[in-house]
Amino acid sequence: MSAEIAQWVEQVWPYVASAVGAYGVAVFQRAEDAAVDATANTGRRMLQAVWGRRDERGQAELEAAVQDVAEAPDDTDAVGAMRQQIKWALQDDAGLRTELAGLLPTGEPVQVTASGTRAVAAKTVGVAITGDNNTVQR
Repeated sequence: MSAEIAQWVEQVWPYVASAVGAYGVAVFQRAEDAAVDATANTGRRMLQAVWGRRDERGQAELEAAVQDVAEAPDDTDAVGAMRQQIKWALQDDAGLRTELAGLLPTGEPVQVTASGTRAVAAKTVGVAITGDNNTVQR
């Protein structure tokens, strides 16, 4: 898998996984749902875009993969098979990559990780204090 396609799959996966969790296999037929969060609705639009660009066989394979993930979201094999379906679709269709790019939220992606006892993770921070018996004076 090329690094670019792998990066695409990584970018869209959180949205797609959220959509499958919210909609299940109905993700292909459902309209946007106000009760579902924005991430799931974005993922629904992404999956519908991928599905709509596949031939009949490709649509059936993607639908089966979505069904497997909906039934067993922690099954790494099911998740891998669905990610593979998305990868194949992205490899074959530069227009799809452009369409999905338009669906991704704008702005710089933020990933913040904290690790360890009393670790702090934040995009921006004014004051962050860890430990016992601290006081802050302003």
